[in-house]
Amino acid sequence: MLKSKLLLIKKQTILIKIILVLSVLICGFIGIQFVQILNEPMNLWSEPLPTAQCGVVLTGATGRVREAFEYLAQKKIQKLIVSGVYKNSKLHEVFPYLPFYPEIHTTDIFLEKRSETTYGNAKQSLIIAENLKCKSIVLVTSQIHMRRAYRIFKMTFPEDIEIKKLSLPNSKTEKNFFDLCLEVIKSLFYFVLSLA
Repeated sequence: MLKSKLLLIKKQTILIKIILVLSVLICGFIGIQFVQILNEPMNLWSEPLPTAQCGVVLTGATGRVREAFEYLAQKKIQKLIVSGVYKNSKLHEVFPYLPFYPEIHTTDIFLEKRSETTYGNAKQSLIIAENLKCKSIVLVTSQIHMRRAYRIFKMTFPEDIEIKKLSLPNSKTEKNFFDLCLEVIKSLFYFVLSLA
C-alpha cells in the first residue's frame, strides 16, 4: 500500500515537472514572438524602396491597398496582385481612387478573390505570380502582420522567386494589445503547422 502511494506521488511529481517545463517553453516562445513582431522594421519611408516585377498586397487592414496602388503608380512594381478581395468585388470598389491615377493601367492589376487566410493569400498569389512570370515580388502588408506573412510566403513560393518586404505602419485597428496577442497566437499556430 505504501509502495503504491509512493509510486503515485512520484508519477504526479514527474507529471507536474513536465507541465512546468512545457509551460516555461510555451511562455518563452510567446515572449519571443511578441518581441519579434514588435521589432519588425517598417520600411515604407526608407530609401531606397524595394522594387520588383510584381507586388502582392494583403487586404485586411485599412491603408494597405492605397499604399500598394501608390507603389504601382511610382513604377516600383509593374504588376499588382490584390490578394484576399471579396469574391463579388469590382476594381472600382476595391480602390475607388483609381481615376485619380492616370499612370496606372487596369491591365496591370489582378484581384485574387479565393483566399481567406494568409496561407491562402500565398497559395493563390503564387498561381497568379507564376502566370505573370514574376521573378521577384514585393510583399505589402502592415508591420504587425509582416513577420508571419513573409514566413508563409517564403514557405509557399519557390526559391527562384525573390520576395522583398514593404512593411506599412499598423492601421488604427491593429495597434491594440488584443491584435498583437492574436498575431502571436496565429504565429504560434503556423509555426506548429510548419513543423508537421
